[in-house]
Amino acid sequence: MTEISPLDLEQWCNDYLKVSEFKDYCPNGLQVDADTPIKKIVTGVTATQNLIEAAIKHEADAILVHHGYFWKGEPEPLTGMKGKRIRSLFQNNISLLAYHLPLDAHPVIGNNVALANLLDLKITGALYPNEKNPVGNIAQCEPIAIEAFIEKVSQRLQRVPTHISGNQSIISKVGICTGGAQDMIEQAANMGCQLYISGEISERTTHSARELGIDYLACGHHATEMGGIQALGEVIKSTLGLEVTFIDDPNPA
Repeated sequence: MTEISPLDLEQWCNDYLKVSEFKDYCPNGLQVDADTPIKKIVTGVTATQNLIEAAIKHEADAILVHHGYFWKGEPEPLTGMKGKRIRSLFQNNISLLAYHLPLDAHPVIGNNVALANLLDLKITGALYPNEKNPVGNIAQCEPIAIEAFIEKVSQRLQRVPTHISGNQSIISKVGICTGGAQDMIEQAANMGCQLYISGEISERTTHSARELGIDYLACGHHATEMGGIQALGEVIKSTLGLEVTFIDDPNPA
């Protein structure tokens, strides 16, 4: 069976995702090094205790996620819930790798691309075209009634999105940024989008949508960010020959 060291897997992922080009809120790459050769990888959206327990059952050597640990501003001590997670990884010789913004923005397997493909949207540009590595995107679709599009979203994501109406009846130009990017709605409106899609909603998002005249769909942070990590796992499987299994730890948020 093919195997790779944690550091070599990190280097491969860093190169593929162009990690050095991003300034992020957390460390991208190898976050916990169990110093054990990697043959089996479990992927998931977030490195929860549930995902760790599933990886242990699968006898995985590494976990690869979108949401890892050590976020800017969080407490540093490895105690409580955080300490338990880290202990579980080390005690079972499981390394942890995490990729945040580089996975959101990747033009081939990123979260935005994966969600756009799922919803039959064609990405045509960046939501912030003057940025070096823009995370949000603009996409096009055949003109469709907003009600019909919401029905498609509900079917494809298996959840009904929260819809805030900006009084758009037909949409064809869509702003998209997965996860907790609801505050990009004003930029989407500035770019002429009739609809903006993200994962979460804040109290202020409702007022922004109504006053800017742009419809908004909050489709779930977790639901909108399942695609990228699965796609990255498939690339690793086909390119490096490792065994990769995606495990979902459902989250209504």
